[in-house]
Amino acid sequence: MTTPINPFKQALADKRPQIGLWLGLADAYSAEICAGAGFDWLLIDGEHAPNDVRSILAQLQAIAPYPSHPVARIPVGAGHIGTTLIKQYLDLGVKTLLVPMVDTLEQAAELVRAMRYPPQGIRGMAGARASSWGRNPAYVHEANAQVCLLVQVETALSLRHLDAIAGVEGVDGVFIGPADLSASMGHAGNPGHLDVQTAIADAMARIVKSGKAAGILATNETQARHYLALGATFVAVGLDTQLLATATSALAARFKSNVPLYVAGQTY
Repeated sequence: MTTPINPFKQALADKRPQIGLWLGLADAYSAEICAGAGFDWLLIDGEHAPNDVRSILAQLQAIAPYPSHPVARIPVGAGHIGTTLIKQYLDLGVKTLLVPMVDTLEQAAELVRAMRYPPQGIRGMAGARASSWGRNPAYVHEANAQVCLLVQVETALSLRHLDAIAGVEGVDGVFIGPADLSASMGHAGNPGHLDVQTAIADAMARIVKSGKAAGILATNETQARHYLALGATFVAVGLDTQLLATATSALAARFKSNVPLYVAGQTY
């Protein structure tokens, strides 16, 4: 038995655009519905959604029969808690992790080590789901090459350190978080502000120049296509929660005159 190639990591290395969807409903039933839609990747959100390792496991199992690649975002990456969460998510069988609030080269390097078994890293050994409960003895020798690390830059500080972060070996992609970035730049709630969009365009160019994959979430189709044109490789083009809110509000409004207009917001 050999460890399967990570198709998402390979696609990023090949510069093939990957179109994704954000999963925030924290439910395996809805995750399975979304998995059948045809997206290249699905982000299971452990930071801003009510997920724990058991609900993430259920969603991984629901997505498994479908081609969509599951990516999971841990709630925090720094320190002992982050290292523990990375170990747990990887043991569940997650091959690709998105880590929020990465501001420095040192933080990125720590995450790389947490993703890998010794001697390249510090990941703990376990016969968990990722290795088919120990039935795949090759896993511990092959996993380091197949895990994929995406780090999230979403503060003014992280942009100052962006070149160093992108240059860390073992970082496969850099994801820009416009909402938190806009707040950090003094434009909370307004990621469309010219200063923020200018910073995003500059960051995209720097990430692409580094040879790493650039990623972002954009719920507006025009904006998503703009980011793809800038060179973004992995772009999430919607959120399950927002799709549900938009559709239900629109349906209710067709039958009731007192339903307020739903204006989709951006969540990252």
